[in-house]
Amino acid sequence: MEIKTVIMDIPDGCNIILGQAHFIKTAEDLYEILATNAPQAKFGIAFSEASGQCLIRKEGNEPALTDTCVTNLQKIGAGHVFLIIMKDAFPVNVLNAIKHCQEVCSIYCATANPVEVVVAQTELGRGIMGVIDGSSPRGLESDTDKEQRREFLRKIGHKL
Repeated sequence: MEIKTVIMDIPDGCNIILGQAHFIKTAEDLYEILATNAPQAKFGIAFSEASGQCLIRKEGNEPALTDTCVTNLQKIGAGHVFLIIMKDAFPVNVLNAIKHCQEVCSIYCATANPVEVVVAQTELGRGIMGVIDGSSPRGLESDTDKEQRREFLRKIGHKL
């Protein structure tokens, strides 16, 4: 077995959701979820099949984001993986709906941070072992940090 990492290309101002799913209709169902739960969002979706034709299926309302999803999944090279790249919305706006999608098995990450995907390759193919999402912790939150966090959440309307 060979293990390597793949650096994800995340366009400026965008977030990604990377996960595992299991059926050909995944791309269409994820499209419907994003379109109805975050109608203002610009997004691309790609899903790589693991059987049959083993194609990368794609949907989206922003061609550049859809193309970037496809390129990222080509680099990863694993089956039954989906990637969403979204702009003008946050994963928190759609994540619960995505988790409840019948085809979705798991979510690896939902982030705007730099991401490296840890990929294993065997004779059968490739699979995602996990992700490295952003940087390691640098310290413990101070009282000032806590106050700033709480102010930020209220500023963006996520808390009263």
